[in-house]
Amino acid sequence: MEHIEIRIDGMSCGGCVASVTRALQAVEGVKTVSVTLDPPLARVDFDGADTDAAEIERSIEDAGYDVIR
Repeated sequence: MEHIEIRIDGMSCGGCVASVTRALQAVEGVKTVSVTLDPPLARVDFDGADTDAAEIERSIEDAGYDVIR
């Protein structure tokens, strides 16, 4: 099991948090997701055999938000 924290730009409400959460939960291999608005952050536990950090970050961007690197 691997863990990452990703800073996110563009979230402004609870609906944004829900959208990012859904996008992350749809990624194969993601086990647990916690997304907060303040600070704008996603904490993700995932199986590295099924996915990687780049794919997880891409899912956030595909949902319409920016990953702060």
